[in-house]
Parts: sequence; structure tokens; C-alpha cells
Amino acid sequence: MATIVKTPAGNWKALIRIKGYPPSSQTFRVKRDATNWARTTEDEIVRGIYIPRNNSEKTTITNALGRYLKEVTPTKKPTTQKLEANKAKVIRKHLGSYTLASLNAEKITKFRDQRLSLGLSSTTVRLELALLSHLYTIAIKEWGMGLQANPVLNVRKPKQSKGRDRRLEGNEEQELLATCEAYSNPMLAWIVKLALYTGMRHSEIVNLKHSSVNLDKRTLFLSDTKNGESRTVPLSNKAIGVIREVLNHPIRPIDTNLLFFGEPGRDGLRRPYVTSKIWTEARKKAGIEGLRFHDLRHEATSRFVEAGLSDLEVSSITGHKSMQMLKRYTHLRTENLSDKIADI
Repeated sequence: MATIVKTPAGNWKALIRIKGYPPSSQTFRVKRDATNWARTTEDEIVRGIYIPRNNSEKTTITNALGRYLKEVTPTKKPTTQKLEANKAKVIRKHLGSYTLASLNAEKITKFRDQRLSLGLSSTTVRLELALLSHLYTIAIKEWGMGLQANPVLNVRKPKQSKGRDRRLEGNEEQELLATCEAYSNPMLAWIVKLALYTGMRHSEIVNLKHSSVNLDKRTLFLSDTKNGESRTVPLSNKAIGVIREVLNHPIRPIDTNLLFFGEPGRDGLRRPYVTSKIWTEARKKAGIEGLRFHDLRHEATSRFVEAGLSDLEVSSITGHKSMQMLKRYTHLRTENLSDKIADI
């Protein structure tokens, strides 16, 4: 049976002790609320459906995210860790004061709509909701937070953003490469060229090592990619030419295995060459608008399709994990077919 007592602070505390179950208590401002909670909780215990909610009612989203970033995020890739840290800041700002138990679908829906109203892409908002949802999954399955359901699962996700289809037009490629080659450090031009000739992601290129290169087989081996799978990238004659220039770089230091390296950090270690700022400068100097570095991957993939490679061949080169990701390039193959049957 439950015991209802008044605390020195003037609140009402309900304490339930039932044999075979751990003691459970809750404090309320009004005695009626304490009585109702005790009655409901006792009924759930008898029916075998009671889930202790003390932890979830005391743990805020801010505190839960802090634990998530310490225990779960470090198991993921460095790039993912950085992205999750940034998304966590946003969630904390808007929802951090709620407890795990008090945050519901209505509040999450309001958060979703606020983010979309700011002009953020649906992909960005979907990823924020995905982090919040996984937080609840971990809290329920591993932390024993006493939550009956994940409220994020009851919230409609924004529609998937349409994939970008920005391609190089006119003399943009020539202007871009000329601008990149004008820099004193040749690495930017090499990185841009490899993106165009191989379709590799930026992170895959800047993390290339000497051991990745096999000139005899004309390949680059990527042991760690975005989708977690290794792959071997075949090299065209243009790509081979770039790799030879990289390997023959006369001022290559002996303290790193990276092909594209930066200056030593405070710890004396060299890390991948950082291109974000210099890429933006080069693009502006070339007078090119609306082009992102990742668009070079799209350009390369489009060229593979236009060259007549099959979807399977293209995916083996670019690392697209599903054929669904390659659907946007189908129209290119159709255009080629139209040219081939023009005189039939």
C-alpha cells in the first residue's frame, strides 16, 4: 500500500512499497496528485506493466545529450562526431530544458516547424530529429530511463530534399582549374582535379596516404569511407598524371604518410590539408557561383554515366551504396540513347 506524507517543505510525498518490487516514490505539490499517482502506479505494478520513470522525469535533454556525446558519439567517425556535436547544440538550445519524460510529439513538432521556418533544408532538420530519436532509443534500451515510447517516432519527418544537380558549365572547369593552379601551394589544384577525375569525396581525397596508391594497378585503395566500407578506385590517365605530380612533390616532408598534408600542429603531428577557406576564395576568384566542392563528385559521376558505364560500374567507382542514389543520373543515359537512335 502507498504511504502519503507531508514534507517539511509543504509538499506531499507518495511512497509505494510492494514485495518483489523496488520502492518507488514521487513528490507533488497537491495531495490529490500524490494520491492519484500512487493509485495508478500500484495498479500498473499489480498488472506487471509498471516502468519506473524517476530517472526520465529528472533527466533533462541537455544532460541526456551530454551523456550521449560522451558514451555514444565517440564510437562514430570523427566527421560524424563533429556533426553530432553541432546538432546537439541546436537541440539543447530549443529543447534542452525539457526532461526526457516531459518532451512529447507536440513539442518536437513545434521544434521541427521552427527550424524549417528559418529556411533550413529538410535534410538538416531530418538529421537533427534523427539524433534526438537515437538519443531516446539509447535512453530506453541501454540507460533504463523508464520511457514507454520514443516520442520522435510519432513526428512526421520533413520530405527528403531533392538532390543537387549542379554541373560545371561553359568554361567553368578551365577557369576553376586555372585559378587553383595559380596558388603557390599546388595541393588545392591536385585535390580539385582528383575530385573531377575520380568522383571521390573530399574527405576521401585529403586522407589519402602513400599506402593507398598502386600505380602498377592504376588504383587508389580507400580503407575508410563515408559508408564504412572499403573500395578500390580505378584511375584514368588524367588521374594517374595528378598522382604522379603529387608523389614527385619536391618539398614533401618525411614525417607524414599523407599525400595532402598541412603544417604540424601544436602536438607536432601533421593532419590533412584544409581546403575550406582557400576553395571558397578560388571559386570566387574564378567568378563561379553556386558551386560546392561536393558538386565535383556529381560532375564526375555524371561523366562516368555519359561515358556509357553501367550503374554497377559507376557505383563501384564512386561508392554509392544503393542504386537509388544513382537514379538522378538516369536521364543522362536516356539522352545518350536518344542520340544513338536518332537516325533509326
